[in-house]
Amino acid sequence: MKKISEIKPGWLLLIYIIIDILCAGAGMGVPIFCILLGFIVGWVIIRIILSQTNELNEILKKSIIYGIFTSLITFLLMLIIWGGAVFILFHHNYDYKNFGHPMILYDPKLSFIGWLILMIVISPILQLLTTFFSFYMTLFIIKRKDKTA
Repeated sequence: MKKISEIKPGWLLLIYIIIDILCAGAGMGVPIFCILLGFIVGWVIIRIILSQTNELNEILKKSIIYGIFTSLITFLLMLIIWGGAVFILFHHNYDYKNFGHPMILYDPKLSFIGWLILMIVISPILQLLTTFFSFYMTLFIIKRKDKTA
């Protein structure tokens, strides 16, 4: 873990962006792997923060900031991938059935809107939740080991 904490933050950001793009591509635009990446990112980031400081307030503040930042990167990525599809909503005679999205809400246009909201807004929020879960579980395990040692 010392090798990861020695990498400059700019390089870590670039590595994360590349991995996030690969995860989005592996899911063919559906960010399921980006959401799962949140578990790994949370574990790595909390270990980096713990190598820098042991003050709990500082650890929690940095973990929230870094988690939100990684989620914003995924949000921007989803906006790039799915943002163009939002303009389809303004075509009054577009056939939404042939877009290829699941019929979640039993109406083609409502399902299309729901799909876009799920991809662009809800998926980065789910990634944020997985990152926070991983942050706090890793922190809990490490602090518990420190108490018993």
